[in-house]
Amino acid sequence: MKSNKKTAKESAYLAILAALAIGIHVAESLLPIPIPVPGVKLGFANIITLFFLFHKPGSMSAADAFTILVIRITAGLLITGRFMAFAYSLTGGIFAFLAILLSKRLVTKKQIWVAGVLGAIFHNIGQILAAMILTGTPWIIVYLPILIIAAIITGTLTGIITQMVLLRLENHQFV
Repeated sequence: MKSNKKTAKESAYLAILAALAIGIHVAESLLPIPIPVPGVKLGFANIITLFFLFHKPGSMSAADAFTILVIRITAGLLITGRFMAFAYSLTGGIFAFLAILLSKRLVTKKQIWVAGVLGAIFHNIGQILAAMILTGTPWIIVYLPILIIAAIITGTLTGIITQMVLLRLENHQFV
């Protein structure tokens, strides 16, 4: 039977990635976005999720990446005071996580940007679904085309950044 026990080095690695994700999430919340559409953001904290899923060292698993995601969303919203955004962020995060996890089987190291785009698109789909359910207003779906265009742009950016970092780290091991 496989043990789920983490080494101190693995625990420290997870803590560092969680702290980075939280920091990026909070910093991003302070940036003004020039598009007047609710829900549009850069999604730079997703770089950490992409990085971890495509660079899982040792005995770490996708469950560890999901833990980092939930910690980032929870802590980030507690720090920024955006409590009402929890359901939207969590639903979008879960959709994005699943899209990235599934796309990981299809993309190469030189196509990680595709996983970034898919993650961003599915994040927005998850947020729209949460908004439709929570507000009871199905017309919110009219925002989806705009959010998908934004997701293609931001997902490409986060995917390319992640891809560049991973390619540069390819010959180095940290954990």
